[in-house]
Amino acid sequence: MSAEGGDPFGTSIKATDQMKQLMVEYYIEAKTTQEKPICWITSGGPVEFLIAMDVIPVYPENHGAMCGASKIAPGLAEVSEEMGFSRDLCSYARLDIGGAVKQEGAIPGGLPKPDFLLCCNNICGTVVKWYEELARYLDVPMFLFDTPFIHTEKTEHATEYVRQQCLELVKFLERQTAKEFTLEKFAETAMLSVQAVELWKGVLKTAENRPSPFTCFDAFIHMAPIVTLRGTQTVVDYYTLLKQEMEERVEQGIGAVTDERFRLIWDNIPIWYAMRSLGDLFAGNHACLVADTYTTAWAIDIQIDDPLTSMADAYTKIYLNIAIDMMLEQLVGLIERYQADGLVMHSNRSCKPYSLGQYDLARAVTERTGKPALIIEADMTDSRVYSEAQVRERVEAFIESL
Repeated sequence: MSAEGGDPFGTSIKATDQMKQLMVEYYIEAKTTQEKPICWITSGGPVEFLIAMDVIPVYPENHGAMCGASKIAPGLAEVSEEMGFSRDLCSYARLDIGGAVKQEGAIPGGLPKPDFLLCCNNICGTVVKWYEELARYLDVPMFLFDTPFIHTEKTEHATEYVRQQCLELVKFLERQTAKEFTLEKFAETAMLSVQAVELWKGVLKTAENRPSPFTCFDAFIHMAPIVTLRGTQTVVDYYTLLKQEMEERVEQGIGAVTDERFRLIWDNIPIWYAMRSLGDLFAGNHACLVADTYTTAWAIDIQIDDPLTSMADAYTKIYLNIAIDMMLEQLVGLIERYQADGLVMHSNRSCKPYSLGQYDLARAVTERTGKPALIIEADMTDSRVYSEAQVRERVEAFIESL
């Protein structure tokens, strides 16, 4: 609740029910299909190839977020810890391995068993060892989609290297599915992916308005289809609906936060088990988190005239695969674009690539923009390392300083 005792939130988003139904139908198909192969894929992976080959993509990270929000992640993580995996490892990896062993999770019976795995290392190096362990345990083949790290600028050589990875992935999928890859179906999938991404960008853009029609906590929830089913007509239809609703809210002056006074940017993966409490805390202090570095990672650029090359380019340039100086430019760009008053950074115990360098980034952002930064220490799904009282105290002091 707000400091004045009123409701800190504006009108709820009507499209949420449609999104939930969409995801329920997706998981039902994945759990019950007898006709389509299942592939577990990392969040930064090129899902368009799977969609084009009629493969159902399943994301352990998405499931990890669901387990975190359901507050069952620590129990699953403990299963892998008892197997010898360190608590210092990514909590997505720990709970996913634990869930695979116990066949449990946020979905009854856990995730459907994969026929093969697709691991893309553009988000971190941990996923490689994580998926190798899954491949051994589940006894299924794995494809590693390798993307070179961008230290200063992306070279043409890097793009061509990843483009060759795309061609190798096609051969792998043809062997696993016993189907022929067709450029016609892939072009259709790429076109739908482009449409969905453009709609998602349009949704995020509406937050540039004052008051913002949604918060990044809403974006964290509504990002599920763009991550999971990018390249399908269903996702295009959904984001058409969501964008229209956001634009109507802008026209009517409906804000996500009652009496929006402060506008903030969020950096890093959400603290899934604390989403509601954090949303209440910021909204209750009239602060709206209008944008974030996490959901904008799926606002990728794909050119339909040469989808293979542009996908190779896009999947190489994502936020976690670039140097800290390039991250700084993106953060400063978000602050300026959304006219933010400050930056909130989640120092995520589980995600080293996302969190290392945040103190330097915070200082550099303040020097460049004059905007203050707050760093919250937590973990995306493992609530055992979270102190709600400490976070509340720091957030309230930060907003007071604004």
